[in-house]
Amino acid sequence: MQKLFVIVLFSIFPALLMAQNPLRPREMGLKIGVLPAGAMNAITDVPGVKVGHKTLISGESVRTGVTAILPHDGNLFQSKVPAAVFAGNGFGKLSGTTQIDELGTLEGPLILTNTLNVAEGIQAVIEHTLAQKGNEMVQSVNAVVGETNDGNLNDIRGRHVKKEDILYAIRSASAGPVTEGNVGAGTGTVCFGYKGGIGTSSRKLPQSLGGYTIGVLVQTNFGGVLQIDGVPVGEELGKFSFSDKLLNNVDGSCMIVVATDAPLDARNLERLAKRAFMGMAKTGGIASNGSGDYVIAFSTAESLRIPHQPAQPVIQSGYLHNDFTSQLFMSAIEATEEAIINSLFAAKTITGNNGRKIEALPLDKVIPILKKYNRL
Repeated sequence: MQKLFVIVLFSIFPALLMAQNPLRPREMGLKIGVLPAGAMNAITDVPGVKVGHKTLISGESVRTGVTAILPHDGNLFQSKVPAAVFAGNGFGKLSGTTQIDELGTLEGPLILTNTLNVAEGIQAVIEHTLAQKGNEMVQSVNAVVGETNDGNLNDIRGRHVKKEDILYAIRSASAGPVTEGNVGAGTGTVCFGYKGGIGTSSRKLPQSLGGYTIGVLVQTNFGGVLQIDGVPVGEELGKFSFSDKLLNNVDGSCMIVVATDAPLDARNLERLAKRAFMGMAKTGGIASNGSGDYVIAFSTAESLRIPHQPAQPVIQSGYLHNDFTSQLFMSAIEATEEAIINSLFAAKTITGNNGRKIEALPLDKVIPILKKYNRL
């Protein structure tokens, strides 16, 4: 009997392992785009970038969380990074954008959470910044906090994300592999009618194209007609926005964060952000009326760090020439597209507020469709 138990255990162990560590699309053989991915295929492939999550699941109604992205290990306020924001559709609550537009810099961690907890995100970034050594005289902090509305699954009016949760995400951020799916700010999100979440991807350019890395992290909570590597999956499944001929809700938003070690100034980072939005379009996203879709792009290049208190009036730095940005644009498009698909493949079926159940993308149906179109 014991021998039989051991045989059965070893026979089901691979399936159990697969359930705990599901394969990502690229590991299944789905290769979106033509450029090579980074070692982890994550935003953390960009040197110095860290990501932290805090997931809040409680009772029958709390399905939310926070995700923090740190551009580098140091004091971001004292050593700011070039940054830019592009609003694909401005129906959202992304704080701190006007100062980024005006000065072209990011001076703190990027926070993603739900719509009604943006204020807590601002408080946490302020507290984190003021507490850092060297910031004893700081009297102004530009906190950048993005959001999507997870009220379909989460008791959003309860505002369950607290300042301490956001500080935890910041302090626990790491440079390793990034957990995807129902985690952090993606815990309660919905995408293309299926469970959305956090997704990430990267591209590593060959030395002949500069050798730079471009990483993307997304918080997916939007609608449209799902396409996976050009395959009309949403149409094949018969599940897409307005397929029922009713004005079904396709609102919710998508936050896209793009990081690169390429020496790009704020102007070219805005151009990079605009291209990332094209990656969202390639998945079938339609940026509906109520969908706040934003891209935040920043460069981690050490040569471009902007000191809070410059030693001299003129900053000496070298930026990448316009003629050498196209490969970065292509990378951002590909990585954004793949990050969104990764969020869907990683997400799991979940039941939340008011008993609403959102199913995960049905991979048992999707994989045969991808095979039908010779993508697998």
